[in-house]
Amino acid sequence: MKEKTFKYDAILLLASCIWGFAFVAQKAGMEHIGPFLFNSIRFALGSFVLIPFILYLRKPFLKRKSIFKNRKFVFPGIIAGLLVFGGASLQQIGIVYTTAGKAGFITGLYVIIVPIMGLIWKEKTHPLTWVGSFLAILGLYFLSVRGDFSVNKGDFIVLLGAFVWAGHVHFIGKFSPLMNPFELSFLQFATCSVLSLLFSLFFEQIYLKNILSASIPILYAGVLSVGVAYTLQVLGQQKTHPSHAAIILSLEGVFAVLGGTVVLGEILSLREISGCVLMLGGMIISQISYVKPEK
Repeated sequence: MKEKTFKYDAILLLASCIWGFAFVAQKAGMEHIGPFLFNSIRFALGSFVLIPFILYLRKPFLKRKSIFKNRKFVFPGIIAGLLVFGGASLQQIGIVYTTAGKAGFITGLYVIIVPIMGLIWKEKTHPLTWVGSFLAILGLYFLSVRGDFSVNKGDFIVLLGAFVWAGHVHFIGKFSPLMNPFELSFLQFATCSVLSLLFSLFFEQIYLKNILSASIPILYAGVLSVGVAYTLQVLGQQKTHPSHAAIILSLEGVFAVLGGTVVLGEILSLREISGCVLMLGGMIISQISYVKPEK
């Protein structure tokens, strides 16, 4: 039993690592192309990566409705795509003005925002969630607020994106049990890609030379971050409690800082490192209350 648990935890940890280093790829890609074009291409690649899983892994999800056979599920898929577009766009725009490491930690705040947002639907919130929230907010203060009490513009934009991602988690939580998860992901990624392309045509300049210059970050963010890491998450969460999984996935902030330091040469101050530690502690504490011990 422990060996099986370790295997699924290792799968989730790998997904967390891929997502963490994706912030480095997103930051590097911004040196050549705009945020909307970057997202358009990477989510298109992510959609194509999911096609083999849609074709060959339908059997485990036969009891769930197929989006392509039941049109009433197309609309939820498009709404999910709108949320992905909002969250990814805010994250991609914000990362232009902040570091990859800080963006990774701030995005990870969605694991705290999700249960607090659940209060709207009268869901009970454990006291430890409030303790974790306080630590995370304190950490965010050390990480993003300067001595003159001004807030980094990029950090604020990424924080707005974290709220959109939290809303996306609630939306997916409602519809994913009813639908084939790979089909749902394909539709939401494709929707995000199309919307991003439309915005890039209006607000950005598109040159093939610049796209080729950003090809490696795009491939990593599209194939690995969107396509492979999502699939790993689906596989890893088959035998893992959701909140236990959230703790492991929240480590993407640690990998984002590690990647930013090693690849991009980003250096965090002692104050910013303290903020990261407080935020990570808050994320973990807020999830502990939801993990039930195995019998």
